[in-house]
Amino acid sequence: MSLTVRLAALAACLAVPATAQTWDMPTPYGDGIFHTQNARAFAADVKEATGGALELTVHSAGSLFPHEEIKGAVRSMQVPIGEFFLSRLSNEDPAYGLDSQPFLATSYEQAEALWQAQKPVITDLLAEQGLMPLYAVPWPPQGLYTNGEIATVADLNGLRFRAYNAQLEEFAGAAGASPVQVEAPDIPQAFSTGQVEAMITSPSTGVNSKAWDFLTHYTPINAWLPKNIVVVNQRMFDRLPQDQQQALLDAAAAAETRGREMSMREAEEMTQALADNGITVYEPSDELLSGLQQIGDQMLSELRANAGQETVAILDSFQN
Repeated sequence: MSLTVRLAALAACLAVPATAQTWDMPTPYGDGIFHTQNARAFAADVKEATGGALELTVHSAGSLFPHEEIKGAVRSMQVPIGEFFLSRLSNEDPAYGLDSQPFLATSYEQAEALWQAQKPVITDLLAEQGLMPLYAVPWPPQGLYTNGEIATVADLNGLRFRAYNAQLEEFAGAAGASPVQVEAPDIPQAFSTGQVEAMITSPSTGVNSKAWDFLTHYTPINAWLPKNIVVVNQRMFDRLPQDQQQALLDAAAAAETRGREMSMREAEEMTQALADNGITVYEPSDELLSGLQQIGDQMLSELRANAGQETVAILDSFQN
């Protein structure tokens, strides 16, 4: 080997930090979804801030682990970090699902206030499982997708309704619909096979699943703004040098701010995209909103009656 080649090889080695490591980061949604785009920007920020000493490889669309296994994979240290839909954990503790409580927080301002009330409790709950939250980002407000216009809650009676968490299952059932659990990537097939006939989801998911291929109407009922959360295994985090820990935290703070801004733009742009592709976008009737709000109020009353002190404290902090 010539001296020139040896020097080039040495330079290449020196360019890579001695402690460089790569973390796999599974996410449940596809590359077209802004949450995934935000995760990739987060990964880029971490790489830049650490000079390449810590790199995150984002595995989108459930390609590394299916959605329901991501939290467990991080907890068991199969991967150090991952993203998932926060209210999927509501069966573990109601505090996880408050952002999906129908008509509790219906604007970005309210969603942010709710997260600030939730965050200390969520942090403690995750810590019990060896996890630490890094950042959370809301989806756009959830709207109603159907074939034909829905004027009242009674119009939902009997429809097979796509659900993605316990709250939506309960909500759909209270509206007289039949809830069916369907993950976002499976929405087109579920509609094409008749497994489901209607759904409440964000305009982002509607566009990503090309809802105009199987639905005709969308109304922005702004039912809730659920969040995705990114968590890290606490032991893996603790093993990082302090400067890399801080870089991860700083990048996470930036990702939370950026993600919220992306979500706000997304709500407007994707609603317009639905209309541009032939979906009839209409304002919900007062009667429909009133009926849906009544269901939400009843669900919240039952939640308060059965939830633990910490969940009630979150609600009190948010509502007072």
